[in-house]
Amino acid sequence: MIHGVPSPPVTADLAVDAHGLVKTFGDVRALDGVDLVVPRGTVVGLLGPNGSGKTTTVRILATLLQATAGTAKVNGFDVKSQADDVRRSIGLTGQYAAVDEFLTGRENLMMFGGLYHLDKAYVSERSDELLATFDLVDAADRPAKTYSGGMRRRLDLAASLIAKPGILFLDEPTTGLDPRSRIGLWNVMKGLVAEGTTVLLTTQYLDEADQLADDIVVLDHGKVIAHGTSSALKDEIGGDRLEVRLAREDQTSQAVSALVPLATGEIVTQDGLISAPITGGSTTLIEAVRALDAQQIEVDDIALRRPTLDDVFLSLTGHATEDETPAPPSRSRRRGPVRR
Repeated sequence: MIHGVPSPPVTADLAVDAHGLVKTFGDVRALDGVDLVVPRGTVVGLLGPNGSGKTTTVRILATLLQATAGTAKVNGFDVKSQADDVRRSIGLTGQYAAVDEFLTGRENLMMFGGLYHLDKAYVSERSDELLATFDLVDAADRPAKTYSGGMRRRLDLAASLIAKPGILFLDEPTTGLDPRSRIGLWNVMKGLVAEGTTVLLTTQYLDEADQLADDIVVLDHGKVIAHGTSSALKDEIGGDRLEVRLAREDQTSQAVSALVPLATGEIVTQDGLISAPITGGSTTLIEAVRALDAQQIEVDDIALRRPTLDDVFLSLTGHATEDETPAPPSRSRRRGPVRR
């Protein structure tokens, strides 16, 4: 046990091990048999639109909700019967920065250290370390209400790390941030993982999952609909596609005929854009340029495109990740430790 954080049972080889999680809110079935494992030292991305069950899953794992059915262990501890041990083992950052805006950055960190009942000397030293890590030294003694949105998110994440948890739950940590702040927070997360932190990341941003996650679990309507690495999920819906933007739409049929010998499947056309599945990469791209040139077809742009996670999600669900669906109300945003 270090700084009041319990050591996991010897047999615990997974940071998270959950099976058959079900959660109902009245007639709403928010989770419908979710299985989730997170190996230690990895980043697992829980991907899905609003209302898919991501936050409900995290809240169950963080002991803020009790599952209607199913079992879950976090750091080797049962989330129901050993909830206190789970809370002392994790860090949790929710969708909104849960900092006291009237306290300074340093005072916020000291407050959270007190909630964990940590030694004051340790908390003071750890606070200095975290303020430096999150580039908040210059703002350390300013009230949090003067912070930008990105600074508040960094302070929130720093507070979740005050007790050096080996497992970190990040529930849509970059929601509402501008692109620069998002990228900055990504870099911080990558640094934490490089130091050995295990992360369960929920997000509706596909580029975020692509950047950070070793493994991705796709949720939709409370069910796991896909699981695998980013590359594996992309491979499931096909390889590279050749995309040709024509200068003249009246040459579409002629261009399709020229590309048929190079395509490995159906060629799709829409508003002067031709999309053809291919293999062979840049070699096939060169052959396509030659074939189109031989037919004197005018091209505005031609490129190879690898499937994205957006394509994966659209293929799996029939809708995009930003589609809004109702989610059950949430009463708490605060990280552990949680006292009942």
